[in-house]
Amino acid sequence: MPQVQANGIIIEYESFGPEDRETVLLIMGLGGQLTVWQEELCHELVERGYRVVRFDNRDAGLSTKFDEAGMPDMAAIFGALMTGAKPAAPYSLDDMAADAVGVLDALEVERAHIVGASMGGMIAQLVAANHPERALSLTSIMSTTGNPALPQAKPEAMEVLMAPAAPADDIEAIVARGMKTWTTIGSPGYRTDEKTLREWVLRDARRSFYPVGTARQMAAIVANGDRREKLKNIAVPAVVLHGADDPLVPVEGGKDTAESIPGAELRIVPGMGHDFPVSLVQVFADAITAAASRAAASKAAE
Repeated sequence: MPQVQANGIIIEYESFGPEDRETVLLIMGLGGQLTVWQEELCHELVERGYRVVRFDNRDAGLSTKFDEAGMPDMAAIFGALMTGAKPAAPYSLDDMAADAVGVLDALEVERAHIVGASMGGMIAQLVAANHPERALSLTSIMSTTGNPALPQAKPEAMEVLMAPAAPADDIEAIVARGMKTWTTIGSPGYRTDEKTLREWVLRDARRSFYPVGTARQMAAIVANGDRREKLKNIAVPAVVLHGADDPLVPVEGGKDTAESIPGAELRIVPGMGHDFPVSLVQVFADAITAAASRAAASKAAE
């Protein structure tokens, strides 16, 4: 896959569809690689008339790793938040939003439909808030606002998320942990069969296994805090998509996101959890193209 220099780092990306179309930029969540955005979704969006770009966030996949930053001190970050001090995370979600804009710069895309899932939804929100001139629309999927009053993840979801990483030289242990994670947080109404799930987890483990990067991304999430004031300033058409049965980011996070963004449309999907089953490709694509269509209608009315 190709790479670009963006925001001072190297970012691995992949592009689908003709370059002369409006671009949909897909931003993945915590520890996820660009491959977690299913190719079926990318092709579906191309069929609907868009160019699609997916990329590896910093510290994930084949993009730049911040090895020199080491393991973040999460206790110190939480302690700083409790005292009102600025947390000392290796980098911020705002930096990651600037990475996404850097990808657009490198590809000479002036404005794009910004789509993010989970942590990627937080980053997408910040692209729309911090760089409004670069966003045509926003689709925030299975994400939240950072509001500390919202319900937390279910214990079983938090347990698999925080479980120690498998040894780097034990591929079977890596796959077993990955499958347990996705099974625990996945969609109860749209289960991915075990064979397919194993293929996905094995694919990603062979492509890149870098748990310390996930820890640094988690530090960026925690340090970012409450985004609601920023979300009030988002002016592009927005759709918020969330699973009614999400055990990792409860549905209240989606509701709070939609309430915080002026004019946002909220779509809640019964049976959907915190994963990307192929059986929900049409649902994801419908949300993304609904936001994009509203942007087109708004532009036409100007």
